[in-house]
Amino acid sequence: MTKKIKQTLFMRNIFLRYSFWPLMVFMAFSCRETQKEDPPNILYIMSDDHTSQAWGIYDGILKDYVQAPNISRLADEGCTLENVFCTNSICTPSRAAILTGRYSHQNGVYTLSEALEPDSMNVAKALHEHGYQTAIVGKWHLKKEPSGFDYYNVLPGQGRYHNPILKNAQNWNDGGMEYKGFSADVIADDAIGWLDKREKDEPFMLMCHFKATHEPFDYPERKEKMYDGVELPEPDNLLDFGQENSGRSFSGQVLEILGNRWVKASKNDLDKYPGLPFSLEGLDSAQVRKKTYQKFVKDFLRSGSAIDDNIGKLLDYLDANGLAENTIVIYTADQGFFLGEHGFFDKRMFYEEALRMPFVIRYPKEIQGATCNKDMILNLDFASLFLDYAGIENRQFNIGKSFRKNLSGSTPKNWRKSMYYRYWLHQTNRPAHFGIRNERYKLIFFYGQNLNMKGAHKQNTPPAWEFYDLQQDPHEDHNAYEDATYSGIIADMKKEMIRMKKEVGDTDEKFPEMQAILAAQNLN
Repeated sequence: MTKKIKQTLFMRNIFLRYSFWPLMVFMAFSCRETQKEDPPNILYIMSDDHTSQAWGIYDGILKDYVQAPNISRLADEGCTLENVFCTNSICTPSRAAILTGRYSHQNGVYTLSEALEPDSMNVAKALHEHGYQTAIVGKWHLKKEPSGFDYYNVLPGQGRYHNPILKNAQNWNDGGMEYKGFSADVIADDAIGWLDKREKDEPFMLMCHFKATHEPFDYPERKEKMYDGVELPEPDNLLDFGQENSGRSFSGQVLEILGNRWVKASKNDLDKYPGLPFSLEGLDSAQVRKKTYQKFVKDFLRSGSAIDDNIGKLLDYLDANGLAENTIVIYTADQGFFLGEHGFFDKRMFYEEALRMPFVIRYPKEIQGATCNKDMILNLDFASLFLDYAGIENRQFNIGKSFRKNLSGSTPKNWRKSMYYRYWLHQTNRPAHFGIRNERYKLIFFYGQNLNMKGAHKQNTPPAWEFYDLQQDPHEDHNAYEDATYSGIIADMKKEMIRMKKEVGDTDEKFPEMQAILAAQNLN
Protein backbone atom coordinates (compact mmCIF):
# COMPACT_ATOMS: atom_id res chain seq x y z
CA MET A 1 0.00 0.00 0.00
CA THR A 2 1.45 3.36 -0.94
CA LYS A 3 2.12 6.10 1.56
CA LYS A 4 -0.53 8.32 -0.08
CA ILE A 5 -3.21 5.65 0.21
CA LYS A 6 -2.33 5.04 3.86
CA GLN A 7 -2.69 8.78 4.55
CA THR A 8 -6.06 8.86 2.77
CA LEU A 9 -7.41 5.90 4.78
CA PHE A 10 -6.14 7.41 8.04
CA MET A 11 -7.88 10.72 7.36
CA ARG A 12 -11.12 8.94 6.43
CA ASN A 13 -11.11 6.98 9.71
CA ILE A 14 -10.49 10.17 11.66
CA PHE A 15 -13.42 11.86 9.90
CA LEU A 16 -15.77 8.94 10.52
CA ARG A 17 -14.79 8.62 14.14
CA TYR A 18 -15.22 12.27 15.08
CA SER A 19 -18.19 13.04 12.87
CA PHE A 20 -20.02 10.05 14.38
CA TRP A 21 -19.66 11.21 18.00
CA PRO A 22 -22.17 14.12 17.74
CA LEU A 23 -24.66 11.70 16.26
CA MET A 24 -24.08 9.26 19.14
CA VAL A 25 -24.48 12.04 21.69
CA PHE A 26 -27.67 13.22 20.00
CA MET A 27 -29.05 9.68 19.96
CA ALA A 28 -28.17 9.17 23.63
CA PHE A 29 -30.02 12.30 24.70
CA SER A 30 -32.93 11.44 22.40
CA CYS A 31 -33.22 8.01 24.02
CA ARG A 32 -33.10 9.62 27.43
CA GLU A 33 -35.96 11.92 26.41
CA THR A 34 -38.10 9.07 25.13
CA GLN A 35 -37.35 6.87 28.13
CA LYS A 36 -38.68 9.18 30.83
CA GLU A 37 -39.96 7.38 33.87
CA ASP A 38 -43.68 6.80 34.03
CA PRO A 39 -45.50 9.27 36.26
CA PRO A 40 -46.19 7.72 39.66
CA ASN A 41 -49.54 6.31 40.69
CA ILE A 42 -51.15 7.84 43.77
CA LEU A 43 -53.04 5.77 46.34
CA TYR A 44 -54.53 8.16 48.87
CA ILE A 45 -56.11 6.35 51.83
CA MET A 46 -58.02 8.40 54.38
CA SER A 47 -60.13 7.55 57.39
CA ASP A 48 -62.60 9.63 59.36
CA ASP A 49 -61.37 10.93 62.74
CA HIS A 50 -58.64 8.25 63.03
CA THR A 51 -56.51 10.45 65.26
CA SER A 52 -52.75 10.15 65.74
CA GLN A 53 -53.09 8.89 69.34
CA ALA A 54 -54.64 5.70 67.91
CA TRP A 55 -52.04 4.91 65.23
CA GLY A 56 -49.27 3.39 67.29
CA ILE A 57 -46.47 5.18 65.37
CA TYR A 58 -46.73 8.39 67.38
CA ASP A 59 -45.68 8.58 71.00
CA GLY A 60 -48.50 8.57 73.51
CA ILE A 61 -50.16 6.58 76.25
CA LEU A 62 -51.89 4.20 73.81
CA LYS A 63 -48.82 3.43 71.70
CA ASP A 64 -48.29 -0.07 73.11
CA TYR A 65 -51.98 -0.98 72.94
CA VAL A 66 -52.71 -0.15 69.29
CA GLN A 67 -52.91 -3.09 66.90
CA ALA A 68 -51.99 -1.60 63.51
CA PRO A 69 -49.09 -3.49 61.90
CA ASN A 70 -49.77 -2.14 58.41
CA ILE A 71 -49.63 1.49 59.51
CA SER A 72 -46.33 0.60 61.17
CA ARG A 73 -45.20 -1.02 57.93
CA LEU A 74 -45.88 2.20 56.01
CA ALA A 75 -43.92 4.15 58.61
CA ASP A 76 -41.00 1.71 58.34
CA GLU A 77 -41.01 1.96 54.55
CA GLY A 78 -41.76 5.67 54.28
CA CYS A 79 -41.89 8.99 56.12
CA THR A 80 -44.01 9.86 59.14
CA LEU A 81 -45.09 13.50 59.35
CA GLU A 82 -45.48 14.97 62.83
CA ASN A 83 -46.92 18.42 62.12
CA VAL A 84 -49.67 18.11 59.52
CA PHE A 85 -52.53 20.44 60.46
CA CYS A 86 -56.14 20.86 59.45
CA THR A 87 -57.35 24.39 58.65
CA ASN A 88 -60.94 23.72 59.83
CA SER A 89 -61.16 20.60 61.98
CA ILE A 90 -64.45 19.07 60.90
CA CYS A 91 -65.15 16.41 58.27
CA THR A 92 -66.84 18.14 55.31
CA PRO A 93 -64.69 21.31 55.27
CA SER A 94 -61.48 19.32 55.65
CA ARG A 95 -62.35 17.09 52.69
CA ALA A 96 -63.17 20.12 50.58
CA ALA A 97 -59.86 21.75 51.53
CA ILE A 98 -57.92 18.61 50.58
CA LEU A 99 -59.58 18.38 47.15
CA THR A 100 -59.50 22.09 46.28
CA GLY A 101 -56.34 23.23 48.06
CA ARG A 102 -58.32 26.16 49.48
CA TYR A 103 -59.58 27.46 52.81
CA SER A 104 -63.26 27.19 53.72
CA HIS A 105 -63.94 30.85 52.93
CA GLN A 106 -62.44 30.29 49.47
CA ASN A 107 -64.14 27.01 48.47
CA GLY A 108 -67.49 27.80 50.14
CA VAL A 109 -67.58 24.73 52.41
CA TYR A 110 -67.70 26.18 55.93
CA THR A 111 -69.66 23.60 57.95
CA LEU A 112 -71.16 20.13 57.66
CA SER A 113 -74.05 21.45 55.56
CA GLU A 114 -72.46 22.96 52.44
CA ALA A 115 -71.80 20.99 49.25
CA LEU A 116 -68.68 21.02 47.12
CA GLU A 117 -70.13 22.21 43.84
CA PRO A 118 -69.44 19.83 40.92
CA ASP A 119 -68.11 22.71 38.80
CA SER A 120 -65.43 23.52 41.42
CA MET A 121 -61.88 22.83 40.38
CA ASN A 122 -60.42 19.92 42.32
CA VAL A 123 -57.21 17.94 42.18
CA ALA A 124 -58.91 14.90 40.60
CA LYS A 125 -59.95 17.06 37.63
CA ALA A 126 -56.44 18.44 37.24
CA LEU A 127 -54.90 14.96 37.27
CA HIS A 128 -57.55 13.60 34.91
CA GLU A 129 -56.88 16.38 32.41
CA HIS A 130 -53.25 15.24 32.30
CA GLY A 131 -53.84 11.57 31.63
CA TYR A 132 -54.49 10.13 35.08
CA GLN A 133 -57.29 7.67 35.71
CA THR A 134 -59.12 8.84 38.81
CA ALA A 135 -61.41 7.10 41.28
CA ILE A 136 -62.87 7.60 44.73
CA VAL A 137 -64.41 4.82 46.83
CA GLY A 138 -65.96 5.15 50.29
CA LYS A 139 -66.78 8.27 52.26
CA TRP A 140 -67.45 11.38 50.17
CA HIS A 141 -69.46 13.58 52.56
CA LEU A 142 -69.58 16.57 50.19
CA LYS A 143 -73.29 16.32 49.36
CA LYS A 144 -73.44 16.69 45.59
CA GLU A 145 -72.31 14.20 42.97
CA PRO A 146 -68.50 13.81 42.75
CA SER A 147 -66.82 15.29 39.69
CA GLY A 148 -63.40 14.76 38.19
CA PHE A 149 -63.45 11.00 38.80
CA ASP A 150 -63.64 8.31 36.12
CA TYR A 151 -65.21 6.10 38.76
CA TYR A 152 -66.85 6.77 42.07
CA ASN A 153 -68.73 4.54 44.49
CA VAL A 154 -69.42 6.48 47.67
CA LEU A 155 -71.40 6.36 50.89
CA PRO A 156 -74.47 8.59 51.07
CA GLY A 157 -73.86 11.01 53.95
CA GLN A 158 -72.20 9.27 56.89
CA GLY A 159 -73.11 5.83 55.56
CA ARG A 160 -73.53 2.61 57.53
CA TYR A 161 -70.90 0.51 59.24
CA HIS A 162 -72.59 -2.79 58.38
CA ASN A 163 -73.96 -3.71 54.96
CA PRO A 164 -73.27 -0.21 53.61
CA ILE A 165 -75.03 1.39 50.68
CA LEU A 166 -72.75 2.85 48.01
CA LYS A 167 -73.75 5.17 45.16
CA ASN A 168 -72.12 5.38 41.74
CA ALA A 169 -72.83 7.16 38.45
CA GLN A 170 -75.37 4.54 37.39
CA ASN A 171 -77.50 4.66 40.55
CA TRP A 172 -76.75 8.12 42.01
CA ASN A 173 -80.39 9.18 41.77
CA ASP A 174 -81.81 5.76 42.64
CA GLY A 175 -80.56 5.39 46.22
CA GLY A 176 -77.46 3.28 45.49
CA MET A 177 -76.82 -0.40 46.16
CA GLU A 178 -76.31 -2.39 49.36
CA TYR A 179 -73.10 -4.36 49.86
CA LYS A 180 -72.85 -7.13 52.43
CA GLY A 181 -70.14 -6.89 55.06
CA PHE A 182 -68.30 -4.39 57.24
CA SER A 183 -67.84 -0.99 55.61
CA ALA A 184 -64.02 -0.89 55.66
CA ASP A 185 -63.84 -4.36 54.10
CA VAL A 186 -66.40 -3.47 51.44
CA ILE A 187 -64.69 -0.19 50.55
CA ALA A 188 -61.22 -1.75 50.20
CA ASP A 189 -62.59 -4.61 48.09
CA ASP A 190 -64.34 -2.20 45.74
CA ALA A 191 -61.20 -0.08 45.45
CA ILE A 192 -59.19 -3.17 44.52
CA GLY A 193 -61.89 -4.12 42.02
CA TRP A 194 -61.41 -0.79 40.28
CA LEU A 195 -57.64 -1.24 40.25
CA ASP A 196 -58.13 -4.58 38.50
CA LYS A 197 -60.36 -3.06 35.81
CA ARG A 198 -58.41 0.13 35.10
CA GLU A 199 -56.32 0.74 31.99
CA LYS A 200 -52.98 -0.77 32.96
CA ASP A 201 -50.84 1.53 30.79
CA GLU A 202 -52.05 4.79 32.35
CA PRO A 203 -51.20 6.25 35.78
CA PHE A 204 -53.93 6.34 38.41
CA MET A 205 -55.01 8.36 41.41
CA LEU A 206 -57.25 6.32 43.71
CA MET A 207 -58.82 7.81 46.82
CA CYS A 208 -59.93 5.12 49.25
CA HIS A 209 -61.89 6.73 52.10
CA PHE A 210 -63.03 4.68 55.08
CA LYS A 211 -66.02 5.58 57.27
CA ALA A 212 -64.24 4.30 60.35
CA THR A 213 -63.41 5.56 62.96
CA HIS A 214 -66.35 7.97 63.06
CA GLU A 215 -68.96 7.70 65.82
CA PRO A 216 -70.51 5.18 66.67
CA PHE A 217 -66.95 3.71 66.51
CA ASP A 218 -68.19 0.34 65.26
CA TYR A 219 -66.11 -2.69 64.26
CA PRO A 220 -66.49 -6.12 62.64
CA GLU A 221 -67.21 -9.22 64.71
CA ARG A 222 -63.60 -10.37 64.38
CA LYS A 223 -62.52 -7.44 66.60
CA GLU A 224 -65.13 -7.91 69.29
CA LYS A 225 -62.91 -9.60 71.89
CA MET A 226 -59.95 -7.28 71.36
CA TYR A 227 -59.07 -5.54 74.64
CA ASP A 228 -61.23 -7.81 76.77
CA GLY A 229 -59.80 -7.67 80.29
CA VAL A 230 -57.46 -4.79 79.37
CA GLU A 231 -57.42 -1.52 81.30
CA LEU A 232 -56.21 1.25 79.02
CA PRO A 233 -54.06 4.06 80.45
CA GLU A 234 -55.76 7.43 80.86
CA PRO A 235 -54.62 10.89 79.78
CA ASP A 236 -53.40 13.01 82.69
CA ASN A 237 -56.15 15.59 82.12
CA LEU A 238 -59.02 13.10 81.76
CA LEU A 239 -60.58 14.40 84.98
CA ASP A 240 -60.49 18.04 83.93
CA PHE A 241 -64.07 18.94 84.89
CA GLY A 242 -64.25 22.59 83.98
CA GLN A 243 -62.77 25.94 83.18
CA GLU A 244 -61.88 26.85 86.76
CA ASN A 245 -58.43 25.26 86.69
CA SER A 246 -57.63 25.45 82.98
CA GLY A 247 -58.88 28.97 82.24
CA ARG A 248 -60.63 27.71 79.13
CA SER A 249 -63.41 29.90 77.77
CA PHE A 250 -65.85 27.09 76.89
CA SER A 251 -67.12 23.79 78.31
CA GLY A 252 -66.42 21.56 75.29
CA GLN A 253 -67.83 18.21 74.14
CA VAL A 254 -67.34 16.19 77.30
CA LEU A 255 -67.33 12.40 77.56
CA GLU A 256 -70.51 12.42 79.65
CA ILE A 257 -72.43 13.37 76.48
CA LEU A 258 -71.24 10.15 74.83
CA GLY A 259 -71.94 8.06 77.93
CA ASN A 260 -75.49 9.38 78.09
CA ARG A 261 -75.99 8.53 74.43
CA TRP A 262 -75.07 4.93 75.21
CA VAL A 263 -77.40 4.81 78.20
CA LYS A 264 -80.28 6.13 76.09
CA ALA A 265 -79.53 3.73 73.22
CA SER A 266 -79.40 0.85 75.72
CA LYS A 267 -83.08 1.49 76.43
CA ASN A 268 -84.32 2.13 72.91
CA ASP A 269 -81.89 1.03 70.20
CA LEU A 270 -79.23 -1.55 71.06
CA ASP A 271 -77.97 -1.60 67.45
CA LYS A 272 -77.11 2.10 67.38
CA TYR A 273 -73.76 1.57 69.13
CA PRO A 274 -71.60 -1.55 69.59
CA GLY A 275 -71.18 -3.21 72.97
CA LEU A 276 -74.50 -2.24 74.51
CA PRO A 277 -76.20 -2.29 76.99
CA PHE A 278 -74.22 0.27 78.99
CA SER A 279 -75.01 1.64 82.45
CA LEU A 280 -73.66 4.46 84.61
CA GLU A 281 -76.02 3.89 87.50
CA GLY A 282 -74.62 4.45 90.98
CA LEU A 283 -71.29 5.95 89.81
CA ASP A 284 -69.79 9.24 90.93
CA SER A 285 -68.52 11.82 88.42
CA ALA A 286 -64.97 10.47 88.24
CA GLN A 287 -66.20 6.88 87.85
CA VAL A 288 -68.63 7.92 85.09
CA ARG A 289 -65.87 9.56 83.10
CA LYS A 290 -63.43 6.70 83.61
CA LYS A 291 -65.93 4.02 82.60
CA THR A 292 -67.03 6.00 79.56
CA TYR A 293 -63.41 6.53 78.56
CA GLN A 294 -62.59 2.81 78.68
CA LYS A 295 -65.48 1.76 76.44
CA PHE A 296 -65.03 4.68 74.05
CA VAL A 297 -61.31 4.21 73.41
CA LYS A 298 -61.52 0.42 73.17
CA ASP A 299 -64.27 0.74 70.55
CA PHE A 300 -62.19 3.36 68.75
CA LEU A 301 -59.10 1.14 68.66
CA ARG A 302 -61.13 -1.86 67.46
CA SER A 303 -62.57 0.24 64.64
CA GLY A 304 -59.08 1.46 63.76
CA SER A 305 -57.74 -2.07 63.70
CA ALA A 306 -60.30 -2.96 61.01
CA ILE A 307 -58.97 -0.07 58.92
CA ASP A 308 -55.45 -1.41 59.35
CA ASP A 309 -56.52 -4.83 58.06
CA ASN A 310 -57.65 -3.19 54.84
CA ILE A 311 -54.56 -1.01 54.47
CA GLY A 312 -52.68 -4.31 54.47
CA LYS A 313 -55.00 -5.68 51.81
CA LEU A 314 -54.29 -2.68 49.57
CA LEU A 315 -50.53 -2.89 50.11
CA ASP A 316 -50.55 -6.61 49.33
CA TYR A 317 -52.38 -5.89 46.07
CA LEU A 318 -49.71 -3.38 45.02
CA ASP A 319 -46.98 -5.92 45.82
CA ALA A 320 -48.68 -8.77 43.96
CA ASN A 321 -49.18 -6.67 40.85
CA GLY A 322 -45.76 -5.04 40.64
CA LEU A 323 -47.11 -1.58 41.49
CA ALA A 324 -45.44 -0.85 44.82
CA GLU A 325 -42.26 0.74 43.45
CA ASN A 326 -44.02 3.38 41.34
CA THR A 327 -47.01 4.09 43.59
CA ILE A 328 -47.12 6.86 46.18
CA VAL A 329 -49.10 5.54 49.16
CA ILE A 330 -50.49 7.98 51.71
CA TYR A 331 -52.48 7.19 54.80
CA THR A 332 -54.05 10.00 56.80
CA ALA A 333 -57.24 11.09 58.57
CA ASP A 334 -59.46 14.08 57.76
CA GLN A 335 -58.57 15.64 61.11
CA GLY A 336 -57.66 14.66 64.66
CA PHE A 337 -59.95 13.67 67.52
CA PHE A 338 -60.00 13.93 71.30
CA LEU A 339 -59.62 10.58 73.05
CA GLY A 340 -60.43 11.77 76.55
CA GLU A 341 -57.92 14.63 76.70
CA HIS A 342 -59.50 17.49 78.72
CA GLY A 343 -62.35 15.04 79.28
CA PHE A 344 -63.38 15.58 75.63
CA PHE A 345 -64.34 13.54 72.60
CA ASP A 346 -64.97 14.77 69.01
CA LYS A 347 -62.87 17.41 67.19
CA ARG A 348 -63.51 20.99 65.87
CA MET A 349 -61.26 22.86 68.30
CA PHE A 350 -57.91 24.51 67.61
CA TYR A 351 -56.33 22.25 70.23
CA GLU A 352 -53.54 19.88 69.27
CA GLU A 353 -55.48 16.60 69.43
CA ALA A 354 -58.16 17.86 67.00
CA LEU A 355 -55.89 20.01 64.87
CA ARG A 356 -53.21 17.45 64.10
CA MET A 357 -53.70 15.11 61.13
CA PRO A 358 -51.65 11.92 61.33
CA PHE A 359 -49.89 11.33 58.01
CA VAL A 360 -47.54 8.71 56.61
CA ILE A 361 -46.29 8.49 53.02
CA ARG A 362 -44.33 5.83 51.14
CA TYR A 363 -42.65 6.30 47.75
CA PRO A 364 -39.60 4.05 47.41
CA LYS A 365 -38.12 6.01 44.48
CA GLU A 366 -37.74 9.21 46.49
CA ILE A 367 -38.58 8.82 50.16
CA GLN A 368 -36.21 7.05 52.51
CA GLY A 369 -37.83 4.54 54.84
CA ALA A 370 -38.20 5.00 58.60
CA THR A 371 -37.80 8.76 58.36
CA CYS A 372 -39.64 11.57 60.13
CA ASN A 373 -40.53 15.11 59.09
CA LYS A 374 -41.41 17.90 61.52
CA ASP A 375 -42.20 20.71 59.03
CA MET A 376 -45.52 22.52 59.27
CA ILE A 377 -47.78 21.05 56.56
CA LEU A 378 -51.44 21.97 55.93
CA ASN A 379 -54.24 19.95 54.38
CA LEU A 380 -54.29 22.70 51.72
CA ASP A 381 -50.89 21.40 50.56
CA PHE A 382 -51.99 17.91 49.54
CA ALA A 383 -53.29 18.89 46.08
CA SER A 384 -50.05 20.73 45.28
CA LEU A 385 -48.02 17.68 46.32
CA PHE A 386 -50.02 15.39 44.02
CA LEU A 387 -49.54 17.72 41.05
CA ASP A 388 -45.83 18.06 41.75
CA TYR A 389 -45.34 14.28 41.73
CA ALA A 390 -47.40 14.03 38.54
CA GLY A 391 -45.25 16.67 36.82
CA ILE A 392 -48.18 19.06 36.38
CA GLU A 393 -47.76 22.83 36.66
CA ASN A 394 -49.58 24.10 39.73
CA ARG A 395 -51.88 26.90 38.61
CA GLN A 396 -55.23 26.16 40.23
CA PHE A 397 -53.89 25.17 43.67
CA ASN A 398 -51.37 27.90 44.43
CA ILE A 399 -52.75 28.57 47.94
CA GLY A 400 -51.09 25.38 49.14
CA LYS A 401 -47.46 24.38 48.71
CA SER A 402 -45.95 21.12 47.54
CA PHE A 403 -43.89 19.51 50.29
CA ARG A 404 -42.11 17.06 48.01
CA LYS A 405 -38.69 18.54 48.79
CA ASN A 406 -39.45 18.45 52.50
CA LEU A 407 -40.09 14.70 52.29
CA SER A 408 -36.68 14.09 50.74
CA GLY A 409 -34.91 16.14 53.43
CA SER A 410 -34.52 19.40 51.50
CA THR A 411 -36.98 21.75 53.17
CA PRO A 412 -37.09 25.12 51.36
CA LYS A 413 -35.56 27.97 53.37
CA ASN A 414 -38.76 30.00 53.14
CA TRP A 415 -41.04 27.22 54.39
CA ARG A 416 -43.89 28.39 56.65
CA LYS A 417 -43.30 28.83 60.37
CA SER A 418 -46.90 29.59 61.30
CA MET A 419 -50.42 28.67 60.17
CA TYR A 420 -53.94 30.13 60.19
CA TYR A 421 -57.03 28.25 61.35
CA ARG A 422 -60.75 29.00 61.43
CA TYR A 423 -63.70 26.98 62.72
CA TRP A 424 -67.08 28.34 61.61
CA LEU A 425 -69.79 26.04 63.05
CA HIS A 426 -70.57 27.96 66.23
CA GLN A 427 -71.99 26.12 69.24
CA THR A 428 -72.23 27.47 72.77
CA ASN A 429 -70.01 24.70 74.18
CA ARG A 430 -67.58 25.02 71.24
CA PRO A 431 -67.69 28.62 70.02
CA ALA A 432 -66.65 29.71 66.55
CA HIS A 433 -63.03 30.85 66.54
CA PHE A 434 -59.92 31.57 64.54
CA GLY A 435 -56.28 31.54 65.50
CA ILE A 436 -52.66 31.06 64.58
CA ARG A 437 -50.03 28.57 65.62
CA ASN A 438 -46.28 28.83 65.19
CA GLU A 439 -43.57 26.42 66.22
CA ARG A 440 -43.99 27.20 69.91
CA TYR A 441 -47.06 29.34 70.61
CA LYS A 442 -50.76 29.28 69.85
CA LEU A 443 -53.21 32.19 70.00
CA ILE A 444 -56.97 31.64 69.68
CA PHE A 445 -59.79 34.18 69.44
CA PHE A 446 -63.23 32.78 70.22
CA TYR A 447 -65.48 35.33 68.53
CA GLY A 448 -68.60 33.26 69.33
CA GLN A 449 -70.91 34.37 66.51
CA ASN A 450 -73.19 32.05 64.50
CA LEU A 451 -72.97 34.27 61.36
CA ASN A 452 -76.07 32.44 60.04
CA MET A 453 -74.00 29.35 59.36
CA LYS A 454 -76.08 26.24 58.71
CA GLY A 455 -76.33 24.12 61.86
CA ALA A 456 -74.85 26.81 64.14
CA HIS A 457 -76.42 27.59 67.52
CA LYS A 458 -78.44 30.79 67.44
CA GLN A 459 -77.17 31.92 70.84
CA ASN A 460 -73.88 33.78 70.53
CA THR A 461 -71.16 33.75 73.20
CA PRO A 462 -68.92 36.56 74.50
CA PRO A 463 -65.57 37.06 72.75
CA ALA A 464 -62.69 35.36 74.55
CA TRP A 465 -58.96 34.76 74.11
CA GLU A 466 -56.73 31.78 74.80
CA PHE A 467 -52.95 31.50 74.54
CA TYR A 468 -50.69 28.49 75.01
CA ASP A 469 -46.96 27.98 75.24
CA LEU A 470 -46.69 24.55 73.62
CA GLN A 471 -43.16 24.06 74.90
CA GLN A 472 -44.06 24.65 78.55
CA ASP A 473 -47.65 23.37 78.32
CA PRO A 474 -47.82 20.81 75.48
CA HIS A 475 -51.24 19.49 76.55
CA GLU A 476 -52.76 22.98 76.66
CA ASP A 477 -53.92 22.63 80.24
CA HIS A 478 -53.52 26.28 81.27
CA ASN A 479 -54.72 29.30 79.31
CA ALA A 480 -51.86 31.79 79.69
CA TYR A 481 -53.50 34.76 77.94
CA GLU A 482 -53.53 36.86 81.14
CA ASP A 483 -49.97 35.91 82.10
CA ALA A 484 -47.90 39.11 81.90
CA THR A 485 -44.85 37.03 81.03
CA TYR A 486 -46.25 36.55 77.54
CA SER A 487 -47.73 40.01 76.90
CA GLY A 488 -45.12 40.98 74.32
CA ILE A 489 -45.38 37.64 72.51
CA ILE A 490 -49.17 37.88 72.45
CA ALA A 491 -49.02 41.41 71.04
CA ASP A 492 -46.70 40.24 68.25
CA MET A 493 -48.91 37.24 67.53
CA LYS A 494 -51.98 39.45 67.22
CA LYS A 495 -50.17 41.45 64.56
CA GLU A 496 -49.24 38.20 62.82
CA MET A 497 -52.86 37.02 63.09
CA ILE A 498 -54.09 40.18 61.38
CA ARG A 499 -51.47 39.82 58.66
CA MET A 500 -52.24 36.15 57.99
CA LYS A 501 -55.99 36.74 58.04
CA LYS A 502 -55.58 39.38 55.33
CA GLU A 503 -53.04 37.30 53.43
CA VAL A 504 -55.49 34.40 53.00
CA GLY A 505 -58.36 36.76 52.20
CA ASP A 506 -60.46 35.98 55.27
CA THR A 507 -61.72 39.55 55.65
CA ASP A 508 -65.20 39.04 57.21
CA GLU A 509 -66.51 41.74 54.85
CA LYS A 510 -69.84 39.88 54.54
CA PHE A 511 -70.45 39.96 58.30
CA PRO A 512 -71.15 43.41 59.82
CA GLU A 513 -71.32 41.91 63.31
CA MET A 514 -67.77 40.65 62.88
CA GLN A 515 -66.51 44.07 61.80
CA ALA A 516 -67.67 45.54 65.11
CA ILE A 517 -66.07 42.70 67.12
CA LEU A 518 -62.79 42.92 65.22
CA ALA A 519 -62.67 46.68 65.70
CA ALA A 520 -63.29 46.31 69.45
CA GLN A 521 -60.38 43.84 69.63
CA ASN A 522 -58.10 45.98 67.40
CA LEU A 523 -57.96 43.18 64.85
CA ASN A 524 -58.72 45.10 61.65
